[in-house]
Amino acid sequence: MAFEEVDAVVIGSGMGGLAAARMLAQFGGKRVLVLEQHYTPGGMTHEFARQGRYRFGTGLHYMSGNAGPFLNFMTDGRVQLQPLPDDYDMLHFPGFDFAVPAGREQFQARLTELFPGEARAVGRYFRKVRRAMIGLATRNVLSSLPAPVQKMGFPLVEGLFPAAYRSLRDEVNRSVTDPRLRAILQARWGLYGTPPATSAFAYHAAVPTTFFLGGTAHPVGGPKAINEVVLEILAERGVEVRTRQLVRRVVVERGRAAGVDVVDQADGREYRVTAPTVVSAAGVRNTYALLGQEVDLPAEPSAVMLFLGLNRSPAELGVHGENHWFMPDLDGAPRGTLYVSFASLNNPAARFHTVELLELVDPGDFERWHGRPEGYEQLKAEWTNRLLDRLEQRWPGFRDLVDFAELATPLTFENFQHSVRGSFYGLAATPQRLRSRAAGTRTPVKGLVVAGQDAWGSGVVGALAGGLMAANAVLGGRQTGAMWRALLAPVPRQTGEWRGYLRVAAIDAVTPQINRIRLEPLDGDALPFGFVAGQYLKVELPVAVEPIERSYSICSGPQATGYAEIAVKREPDGLGSTFLHDELRVGQALRVTGPVGTFTWAPGDSPGDGTLLLIAGGVGVTPLMSVVASAAAAGHRGRIVFLLGCRGEPPFTDELDRLAAVLPGLEVHVFRSGPGGSGRIDLDALRTCAAGASRVHLCGPAPMMQDVLGHLAELGVPRDIVHTEAFVSGRSGQTRRERAHAVALAAQQAGVAEYRIRLSGGESFPCPPGQTVLDAANTARVPFPQSCGEGACGTCRVRVLKGDYETDTRGMFSAAELEEGWRLACQTLPTGDLVIDR
Repeated sequence: MAFEEVDAVVIGSGMGGLAAARMLAQFGGKRVLVLEQHYTPGGMTHEFARQGRYRFGTGLHYMSGNAGPFLNFMTDGRVQLQPLPDDYDMLHFPGFDFAVPAGREQFQARLTELFPGEARAVGRYFRKVRRAMIGLATRNVLSSLPAPVQKMGFPLVEGLFPAAYRSLRDEVNRSVTDPRLRAILQARWGLYGTPPATSAFAYHAAVPTTFFLGGTAHPVGGPKAINEVVLEILAERGVEVRTRQLVRRVVVERGRAAGVDVVDQADGREYRVTAPTVVSAAGVRNTYALLGQEVDLPAEPSAVMLFLGLNRSPAELGVHGENHWFMPDLDGAPRGTLYVSFASLNNPAARFHTVELLELVDPGDFERWHGRPEGYEQLKAEWTNRLLDRLEQRWPGFRDLVDFAELATPLTFENFQHSVRGSFYGLAATPQRLRSRAAGTRTPVKGLVVAGQDAWGSGVVGALAGGLMAANAVLGGRQTGAMWRALLAPVPRQTGEWRGYLRVAAIDAVTPQINRIRLEPLDGDALPFGFVAGQYLKVELPVAVEPIERSYSICSGPQATGYAEIAVKREPDGLGSTFLHDELRVGQALRVTGPVGTFTWAPGDSPGDGTLLLIAGGVGVTPLMSVVASAAAAGHRGRIVFLLGCRGEPPFTDELDRLAAVLPGLEVHVFRSGPGGSGRIDLDALRTCAAGASRVHLCGPAPMMQDVLGHLAELGVPRDIVHTEAFVSGRSGQTRRERAHAVALAAQQAGVAEYRIRLSGGESFPCPPGQTVLDAANTARVPFPQSCGEGACGTCRVRVLKGDYETDTRGMFSAAELEEGWRLACQTLPTGDLVIDR
């Protein structure tokens, strides 16, 4: 058996495990390894896709309208939430409905209006909710403290907060008398899975009546958006996350955790990870099973979930994004309670519409279907039809919208989540759980702690809090203090490139082939970033299950702080441009990264007595429009010569006319190639315009740029005042990867393991076949000027003095410069040893 050693190993990559991993790495300085048995990390925040169109969340359907300090910290403030409607939960009982509004005052006022005789009782009920919530939090924090403290503290907490330990039904019946009011108050127990007769009031007080009291929201981009941000931050902290790693046993030596035994499910390899700290986010029952022990607590419920893909929006049926709860009676019967979520209506980034249904069930009803014997698929089909019938009864015509349906049973959750009998909510939310010292963070084994839902409560945020409890139990006093101070402090604003979602506010045609797209913040406020004229945004386009990323220059001026505009030309075979022209809709959210790029101009960059020469080919006009707008806003008084070459209708002519009215020094010259046109931007055209140029910005297709660079050199324009940006095809990255694969394969067949790249000054570094010069330099920590990595900006220019390679020059160099060996490091793939000069 192979051995590895780390400071802490975390079992499970749900939000609780990831939270514990970050805290131990950041505040404990520990080397942390996360082991996930599934092939996708993230626990119940991960998603799955079907038919290349529909994306479904597996556990997170809605959350508190305010991300709260814990989730804000875990995502570095990058989580973006879309509020659900004010009436966010619609409760359907036999004979009447009730809409749950956002806000305690609104909720209490609506209850009082409907049940005026119970007004004082309703007020007392909400005061009991606050007390029960305090009791639950106190009990959960105690569970992260040493055993003697728990032994003394648990009975004290129950004595101080007795309502927390009563059943939900008992406490509601004590509080109010009207059967309908009782039904409303105890509804939504499905959020934690244990019915009113057996659930502890504390858990009901926590989830639907405290966390959701101020309103609810859905993560923009879906649950996966949270997962991706958290994993990215963990990687930056040095935390390693491995998938398809099944932990077989927690190793215990002299009563203390010493590591875990693992099976790599990809290749069957068995190995041991030694660590003085083991954090289990696999649930209490699974954790004790890894010790060969069992836990005596009430059995947990599971659920059947139906995932639906729709061919049209459910808004046609009068749904606005609210959740719907269907109760079979007024007493909170465990069977037949149905939850329906219209997630796509609350996710502006969703391209296709989906619906998710959940009905709580007894997992024992599915025991005989283990192994998926004959009849299991028929069972799933019957469940699917039964649930669809309930939707059709509520919304006639619903079945006509259904394009795809897939049912998950407790066996599905047991298989993918590795939960005991498919109990994805964790331990049953009962009074027995509150009284049990096994149901918490600490275990009898020193160095082994529990994170996740079982250490706090149900849901993603509950699991996250459970991860914090695990860290609370492991870290030292000063480290714990630093952790809590950081958690409760305001999250610093993002620096550098911003990444998040912007909403499409407008789409208009600049020409028949070029569309301008305005992007605004989701909340309609100011942009979360500033930019300099000439920069661009990287935009993720949901053209398939996995998005593609494309770069588009900003064409609006930086003085417009409430939006950023890009312009996109339709390319006949362009996957990205076709989507943006044919399928993008106003209101849709797109994830962007930026601003990026060094092809910039700011007021003061051009001397007042010099000419700012702007040269564009086709849609290469886009970043230069931002430059002209910036100059106009700054009151630039110098000469600006704008040369625009195009084949068809010239873009932005109206805007340029308006800008010329406030820029007395602006001269615009349009060159139309083709029949009847005025010709290309050639040497003669440049001869008069380039005279006196103190700064040149050039953007366009590669052949045009190469010709213009040669003309400017012939006219004596210094190369160091010429700034270039090239078009980057949507296939460029794929083409480079294909070439890289071919280079690597050829080297492998030739027995070559690496090439050497030597700088003219003498320093050298290795380059594995298939890596670009820039990638190899970054790996070797050799400083190189760089920006986009795509060959658009020209920042990483190098001169190859000797050696063989493949490259794409992107039109960034004149013929003379190419002859001298100038290349782009990000596009150059060595096929032998190289000597270069920067």
